[in-house]
Amino acid sequence: MPKTLSTIFPGVLPDLLIDDLKLVFCGTAPSRRSAQDKAYYAHPGNLFWPTLFAAGFLPQRLQAAEYPLLLKYAIGLTDLNKQQSGVDATLDKDCFDSQALREKILFYHPKILAFTSKYAASQFYGRSKLEYGPQAESIADTRIWVLPSTSGNARPHWARLKHYWYQLGDCY
Repeated sequence: MPKTLSTIFPGVLPDLLIDDLKLVFCGTAPSRRSAQDKAYYAHPGNLFWPTLFAAGFLPQRLQAAEYPLLLKYAIGLTDLNKQQSGVDATLDKDCFDSQALREKILFYHPKILAFTSKYAASQFYGRSKLEYGPQAESIADTRIWVLPSTSGNARPHWARLKHYWYQLGDCY
């Protein structure tokens, strides 16, 4: 097997990354359900999959188990914490590997890196004061976005924040 960054950083869920993707979504870590099902954003209460379709990233709605099909649409997936699963409050902050994510982005060259929660982005940047939407910083030529969480735990805020997903969908 050739050595790739996915074999160097295997994780709870394998990265879904190839060269020259349009977009890579990065979460904090898989939920327990995602780890159990071996599929990204697998909990039925998570709005990730319906939002990808509704915001125009995909021509049809996919199920979590179909996540490898995202490559067909030039979309990849990874997590900042590749060693653990669970809700953010239970994760060991020492397992968030910003440097590994930066190396993956430099290696694969996606056009956009989108964090699927402000918490993931704040762990990457090492600061809590972040705005949603496009960021001033980039990684080489990769633009960075911060999106609101699609987790069921974030549902109370979803109605007023989901427009950021649609805004990114318009850029995609």
